[in-house]
Amino acid sequence: MEQALYGADGGFYRRPEGPAGHFRTSVHASPRYAGAVTRLLTEVDAALGHPEELALVDVGAGRGELLAGVLAAVGPELAGRLRPYAVELADRPAGLPESVVWTDRVPDGVSGLLFANEWLDNVPLDSAERDEQGLRYVEVAPDGTERLGDPVDRADADWAARWWPEGPRVELGGPRDAAWAAAVGALERGLAVAVDYAHTRADRPLFETLTGFREGREVRPVPDGSCDLTAHVALDAVAVPGVHSLWTTQREALRALGVDGARPPLALASSDPVAYLRALGGAGEGAELTDPAGLGGFGWLAQAVRMPVPESLAGLPGWQTLTP
Repeated sequence: MEQALYGADGGFYRRPEGPAGHFRTSVHASPRYAGAVTRLLTEVDAALGHPEELALVDVGAGRGELLAGVLAAVGPELAGRLRPYAVELADRPAGLPESVVWTDRVPDGVSGLLFANEWLDNVPLDSAERDEQGLRYVEVAPDGTERLGDPVDRADADWAARWWPEGPRVELGGPRDAAWAAAVGALERGLAVAVDYAHTRADRPLFETLTGFREGREVRPVPDGSCDLTAHVALDAVAVPGVHSLWTTQREALRALGVDGARPPLALASSDPVAYLRALGGAGEGAELTDPAGLGGFGWLAQAVRMPVPESLAGLPGWQTLTP
């Protein structure tokens, strides 16, 4: 999976067209998404006391679309203090603002907002299947042919027993847990947000969620570099213990940040038809972003590291400090 997605010679995410050539994320769906992240960033800035330098770390940045959108929307005072980082293995794209630091690793010791939109679902993992011998790794050939291999090691067996004790197939999320822990641990102070296809213990799937995407279509997940390989994230397992944390849906988070699908008042069509059409288009985009059967059903995990909870998200229920 790692070679198929990120291999230097033919990895899917190193292809020149980038992820947007194959599927739409919330970032591609509407500039209102970057607007919501901009509002969240300003609230993080306020909660941190307006530091001299504020980091915006976009993990799994694609071709920098989210950062470009935020930089276009942020006010001049904050723009002068903002340090944007794009964390991505692909080469830096042309046309990205010079202020963006393009890097293949999460910067260490920064303060600000770390935002990972549809990153963890592409962190490579192993699958395992239960048979009469117990839990065994699923081995996959480059053409997608499967067979059962060795019994899982102790670490994976312990993870499955704690987080995914039922069902014939298990997607072993230890690598995602470690990747997110490293990202959160790199923050000196700030808010870390992971947005993804997700499930928790209450709604674990019985069968695997691993699938492929190519040119806008769902395809068989063949690990040959020709398609995206994505598996939903066990978001409760990912959360770093000892940090004030919130699980919610994208619908609830975006609505708290001012994004919804409410139609503009019809009277505006008479007084200002251009503004009405613009607002109507924005309402459609907001509806797509918050649709509970689509993008609005994504999971949001927010973790506040040595800082107060941002104002908009503070009103959402479910904040708790996790114990190890």
